Amino acid sequence: MDQTPSRSSPPPLQPPPPAPSEIIQTVTTILASENMPLQALNTYIPHLTPALILSIISSKTLISRPNILLSFYRWAQTNLPSFPHNSIPSLLSLLPSLFAYQKFSDAKSLLLGFIATDRRRDLHLSILRLTKPSKALLDTAIGAYVQSGQPHLALHIFKKMKRLHLRPNLRTCNTLLNSLVRYPSSQSVLSSREVFEDSIKLGVLPNVNTFNILIYGYCLENKFKNAMDLLNVMAEYNCSPDNVSYNTILNALCKKGQLFAARDLLLDMKSWGLLPNKTTFNILVHGYCKLGWLKEVANLIDLMTQNNVLPDVWTYNMLINWFCNEGRIEEAFKLRDQMENLNLLPDAVSYNTLINGCLEWSQTSEAFKLVEEMSEKGVKPNAVTHNIMVKWYCKEGRMDDASNTIRKMEESGFSPDCVTYNTLINGYCKLGNMGEAFRMMDEMGRKNMKMDTVTLNTVLHTLCREKKLEKADRMLSSARKRGYLIDEISYSTLIVGYFKNEDADRALKLWDEMLEKQIIPSIMTYNCIIGGLCQSGKTEQAISKLNELLESGLMPDEITYNTIIHGYCREGDVDTAFQFHNKMVENSFKPDVFTCNILLHGLCGAGMLEKALKLFKTWVSKGKVIDTVTYNTLITSLCKEGRLDDAFNLLLEMEEKEVEPDHYTYNAIVTALTDAGRVMEAEEFTSKMLEKGNLPVQVLQLDKSKTVVTNETSEESDSSSVAYSEWINELCTEGKYKDAMHIFRESKQKGIAVDKSTYINLIDGLIKRRKSISKEPR
Repeated sequence: MDQTPSRSSPPPLQPPPPAPSEIIQTVTTILASENMPLQALNTYIPHLTPALILSIISSKTLISRPNILLSFYRWAQTNLPSFPHNSIPSLLSLLPSLFAYQKFSDAKSLLLGFIATDRRRDLHLSILRLTKPSKALLDTAIGAYVQSGQPHLALHIFKKMKRLHLRPNLRTCNTLLNSLVRYPSSQSVLSSREVFEDSIKLGVLPNVNTFNILIYGYCLENKFKNAMDLLNVMAEYNCSPDNVSYNTILNALCKKGQLFAARDLLLDMKSWGLLPNKTTFNILVHGYCKLGWLKEVANLIDLMTQNNVLPDVWTYNMLINWFCNEGRIEEAFKLRDQMENLNLLPDAVSYNTLINGCLEWSQTSEAFKLVEEMSEKGVKPNAVTHNIMVKWYCKEGRMDDASNTIRKMEESGFSPDCVTYNTLINGYCKLGNMGEAFRMMDEMGRKNMKMDTVTLNTVLHTLCREKKLEKADRMLSSARKRGYLIDEISYSTLIVGYFKNEDADRALKLWDEMLEKQIIPSIMTYNCIIGGLCQSGKTEQAISKLNELLESGLMPDEITYNTIIHGYCREGDVDTAFQFHNKMVENSFKPDVFTCNILLHGLCGAGMLEKALKLFKTWVSKGKVIDTVTYNTLITSLCKEGRLDDAFNLLLEMEEKEVEPDHYTYNAIVTALTDAGRVMEAEEFTSKMLEKGNLPVQVLQLDKSKTVVTNETSEESDSSSVAYSEWINELCTEGKYKDAMHIFRESKQKGIAVDKSTYINLIDGLIKRRKSISKEPR
């Protein structure tokens, strides 16, 4: 029987894919069934396209079920790989349902999630292209972009609302305004003012928060007049200023040292029936501390107590900060102890301030003890603590230790911030390692940290220090064009640089440019321009800047006054210097030791030694502070006039008052003795100082071109003088100081002069010999 060869059976036919309409119907039914889990949709995953999802979300059956739609949308985001990249139509279709049922937070959450990965800004563009977007969508989108740190994109959406004549809600306006004024751009405050004006035109009724945000923005740019004008504008919109309104302006004025304007504003505040609160008092305490007005600070604290407003940790922290800045560390620690006695626990700011103070004033061991104490007392070191340590290591040039501190910082859960990087950049710049400085800037960029004003100013300072002024000028111009906030420090850095380079004209042009840009100078910047003018011999122009300063409401400080007094003295106009000094004392100027030293130097330089001595005695009789420079100025002048006995008396007085002489003191006396031919006395004086351990290493850095005369009558150098000088120098070179002294005494007996370099070699030898003897075991 023939057998037919077997054939393989054909594969079973695959069922055709469900039609799109069938998928939509089935999925919609599943979603509409409250008891059906979303996992039931998993079999449809291969068939669900972004277009089908859009149809399902737009279904009339589900439009009244926002929770189901929201769950489905999120399920699609998780389970459909292609959906997140093509979900904008579905998202914009889902949002109206959420808005209709007041689910604004869910809507905003969806927008925030999409914005976070929307690098091409497709959603932003899609919203702007909508022909009839809802007010709710635009309001929520503005809030989402603001929360994402992109207020400039939120501003575009606001402008669309304006074009469509849609009135934003007040919360949207305030949120946008607040983000704009804080955004690092030179156009921020201008943009916020435009938003405010457009909102008013659209029918938004502002509240006190709206005005407070604008006031803050103006204060950031030091536009105090604009800020104060808004206090009066509020009444037009049935608003009244509150404590925040006034405190914001007071804080800005105090930071700029405009204490008189702050006092006037305080009176205006009371006229509105507003009482100063704890923040108000603390702002004023901070302002007075900056100027060193401790008497006023004490009065304020008394006033606080009278108003039942007790000083808090912030109050004490500001006082501690002032004492630390002045180097009065012991008193700062006493305040810390006082806090604890009042059951006010020092916080991280208290410890950070003390640590920084100790490091600044070379009390390193105390600083490290405080770091340990923080942990013991349950106060956790924060990013600021680590940054303080980084700053100190950079200041010491210990960049490896600074890097190690940053590693510890990261291990503690803190990421290096702009302050950290700016500190490192400054450290490398000071060491001249520009390569590492620019590497740090590049690293900032890779970590999405924008180079800020501090970074810019650090680099500007380095370029000016290296006298690369044209490059610094170009960098300033470039940064301004790119929208960086250029501040008074940016300008003052270049102004000082040009003055040091003796280019006063360019410095003054920069000053005018700064004012044109409406950058209001502080006392620090005024001191820069006044100092530069005085150094350039333009003290009268400096006086005109002082008048400008006073007219602007600023308070001159000791640096301002001392700079001008020094300017007059430098020009030899000591009488005017004293007239200015006396006039300023009448206006509450408190002269310090620098003032005294400047005036003494001016008098001595003008040949008015007796007046200088009289001023010195008056100063001492009033119990004023004097220092080594004070004594050196007088001793040098007395020595120049040959009044060595008076110079020695002042030296004894220094020892009695425990004022340490330095190499300038000794050089003045030794030079005067040698010039007078009193060589043996010079030797005895040097030996005595060596025995007391008082003689500095730098002593005897004298002019070696002069000749020492070995008797009271001047004699001309001759061949014998040259021979003796060479003989003595040779013995000194060989270390035979005893023989050299023997030859020197022989030359003296014969009345032969030796040149000053020979005498200095002898004294230098004597110092070396004494040191070697003192090191021998006894």
